[in-house]
Formats: sequence, C-alpha cells, structure tokens
Amino acid sequence: MTTAVSRGFLTFSSPKAGLGAAWLVLIILVPLLHLAVPAGSALHLSDYTVTLAGKILCYGTVALAMDLVWGYTGILSLGHGLFFALGGYAMGMYLMRAIGTDGVYGDPVLPDFMVFLDWKQLPWYWTGSDHFLQQALLVVLAPGLLAFVFGWFAFRSRIRGVYFSIITQALTYAFMLLFFRNQTGFGGNNGFTDFKRILGFPLHSPNTRVALFVLSATLLFAALAGCRALVRSKTGRVLTAIRDAEDRLRFCGYDPVGFKLFVWTLSAVICGIAGALYVPQVGIINPSEMSPANSVEIAIWVAVGGRGTLLGPVLGAVLVNGLKSVLTVAFPEAWLFALGLLFIVVTRWLPRGVLGLFWRKEEA
Repeated sequence: MTTAVSRGFLTFSSPKAGLGAAWLVLIILVPLLHLAVPAGSALHLSDYTVTLAGKILCYGTVALAMDLVWGYTGILSLGHGLFFALGGYAMGMYLMRAIGTDGVYGDPVLPDFMVFLDWKQLPWYWTGSDHFLQQALLVVLAPGLLAFVFGWFAFRSRIRGVYFSIITQALTYAFMLLFFRNQTGFGGNNGFTDFKRILGFPLHSPNTRVALFVLSATLLFAALAGCRALVRSKTGRVLTAIRDAEDRLRFCGYDPVGFKLFVWTLSAVICGIAGALYVPQVGIINPSEMSPANSVEIAIWVAVGGRGTLLGPVLGAVLVNGLKSVLTVAFPEAWLFALGLLFIVVTRWLPRGVLGLFWRKEEA
C-alpha cells in the first residue's frame, strides 16, 4: 500500500491535494523564512537564496515544457532556449522603459543603450513597450507565433527525428546572432540590465523579490497541473501514440500535424512565460540565453530527471542547477566536465532518470 501510494505521488496519479500542499508549503515557508526570520538566524533565507530558488523554479517550468514535447510526443527540441529568451526579452523591454529618468543618461523615453548608440527615437517595435499588459501579451505571442509558424512548415513537411532537432538548433543560433547585433535594437551583446522597478515596485525590495518567487512557484505548479490533465486526456493518448508509432497513428485516420503543432506551440508559450518571470529576478537578459548550449542543457535536465514523467524533469532541473550553483563557485572550470559526466552516467545506467531510482526501490 505504501509503495503504491508513494509511486502514485511520484507519477502524479495521487489526488491533486498533494500538488496543492507542496505549493502551499513553498509559498508560505519561503516568504516566512525570508521576511519574518531575522537575518542573523540560521533559518533565515538570504536575498541570494530566494532569487536562486525563484530562478530554478523558472528552469523547472521550462524543463516541464520540454518534457511535454520530448517525453510525451517524441519531439526532441534543441531550441527551447529561444522561446525562453523571447519571453524574457518581451518583459525586459517593459523593465527597460520602466527605468525612466533613473537611467545613467536620464532620458525619459530611450533606454540607456539606445542613448549610448546615438539612437534618436524608439524603433517601431518598441511602441507601447512601457505598458505592462501589452508586454505581458507579447510574452505569450512572441514565442507562440514563432513556434506556430516554424511548426506549421516543419510538421507539414514531416520533418522529425534528428533532422528536426538540428533545425531547431540552427533556428536558435540564428536568432542569437541576430540579437547580438546592436542594430537590432535589443542591446547587442550586453542585452538588457540595470532594471529598477516593475509595476512601480522596486525590484530590490524583499517584498517584490518574494512576490516574484511566489509567482514563479505558482506558474510551475499550475503548469504541472495543466500538463497532468493534458497527458491524461484523450489528446494526451494521441500524443503518446505519436511518440511511439506516428505512421501507424496516421494509418488509423489521425492527422498528427494538428496535435504536434498544438503541443509544440503550448510548450513554447510556457517557456516564454517562465522567461518573463526569470528576467526581473536575475536582473539581466542577453543573447547568450539563446545559445544552443543552453537548449541542450534543457534536454539534459529532462534526461536526468526522467522524461515522460512530468515531475522528473522538474527534479532534474533542480538537481542540475543546484549542482551548477555549487560547482561554478567552488570549481568553475570543472562544471562542464561534471555536466558531461552526469549526462553519460544517466544515459548509460539511468535510462529512466533519477526518478527511476525511486521506482526501482519500490519494485524491489
């Protein structure tokens, strides 16, 4: 009984109350330890810890979105970092405009990097970027529309497997090179930084920091609940059939294009929203977020945690980024070697990921 219940919790077959309870613990315990506990106490959570936790929660959401297309639909994307970055840039545009006269050059309209580059006016695509609701809509539309258009041509052309992965990697690399150009109007290689406030609230305030953490946790758990409902539905069964035998599904009368396009676009939108919450917490967004290496790392999170499980990729994102935070401080030159070794170990000896270890113990 205990084994069945514990495995049910890990695979999300348990009641939704478990998911809600975990969310409540996070959004109550972390703010309490950060705001109410004195800074000198051993139980106090520092500003850095809260920011790091919020960042990792955003990464967990991205890993979940990746699992939706790779773990359940069999579409390996090596370009999901692009959708994450586009959402971040959309929010970054608003944050740059919100700086106002507090910038280095004191220009009430132009961001500092545009003044430095001697721009005389805002580009047309920056129009209205000082309105939060418009940029919040752009957070969804930018990655969503790009994913839809790209997926429309790719899936209708029946591009799949390693060929699809290579094309997505090329796509994110092309956008990275585009955003590196100063003429593009997105800050070049420096990107956006030195943010001051969001919706009038100072970003360096502990209350704002906690609010962003709570929003990140809420997004992750809402995405978990939504993805769980999706994969357990009839549509989810079709997605799994696409992963296991797409040609056979087509012979049965189903058109996989619509299903693949839907889940691909949904995954990109989830990544974009995660990117929008990531940027105000870390305080910077630049083209390096679009690096193909970042997208490959997202796939590693999913593989480490256990793809096709929903909870596994989140666990993988937490483990890998927690380890990264430690090693890049203590042994910065060893991190990439450690990441490569971790991927080899998981691929060779843990095909079901870290989550599979719990299943082995329960089955034994």
